[in-house]
Amino acid sequence: MPDLRHLHEDQQTNLIPGLNLNALGIFSTGLSVLPPATGPRGAHPGPFLCPSSHLGGLYGVLPASAIQCQHSSPEQEVVYLLIPTQAVGALIGKKGQHIKQLARFAGASIKIAPAENPGVTERMVMITGPPAAQFKAQGRIFGKLKEENFFTAKDEVKLETHIKVPSNAAGRVIGKGGKTVNELQNLTSAEVIVPRDQTPDENDEVFVKISGHFFASQSAQRKIREIIQQVKQQEQKHQQQGAPSMHHSK
Repeated sequence: MPDLRHLHEDQQTNLIPGLNLNALGIFSTGLSVLPPATGPRGAHPGPFLCPSSHLGGLYGVLPASAIQCQHSSPEQEVVYLLIPTQAVGALIGKKGQHIKQLARFAGASIKIAPAENPGVTERMVMITGPPAAQFKAQGRIFGKLKEENFFTAKDEVKLETHIKVPSNAAGRVIGKGGKTVNELQNLTSAEVIVPRDQTPDENDEVFVKISGHFFASQSAQRKIREIIQQVKQQEQKHQQQGAPSMHHSK
């Protein structure tokens, strides 16, 4: 297993090439190195494991840059970030100014789901944008929660993130006997859960849950996206190999 003490130093290059974290001003104080992976936490039942049609009630802001490329760019990613309910006001800001500034800064769409009932302890933030925008938006949100003291000074901000993966790639994320997901957790120090018995949504996708601090979560997200791309490339390769035989079957 690679030495995690050096992983922090290479995070910016590995996650988003050419992106300078210090220049972004995401955090007011330095981040600690990756902590040891935590033990498995109970699967979050959550009301958010649902088809995307449920997101129609979201409110937030969609910057012009995201509107222009939301449907045209293959790099667009959707991430669902769960934050403490009491932090929603600070994230939105007075008259929505903070969330608007954050969306412009990151170049992403950032929307917050309304509470389904008064007793919910977490709210879902849906972030839509390319990898660099995801990095900046999520980094600022983690930093805001730290800045507003929703976590104690000694505690690293740890949040749960959900990303959708094609159902046929979920097995690859898990690996034989859970080998891949275990290696992923050891490498990134994030907790990664692929809930079993999920019913794929209308796009034949299922959720993967990632829990951890900012760098751990980002690392896990990138690694899982890489697995998804590998599965897609293999499918395309098989389709291309199968095409010639169809032409000669006359």
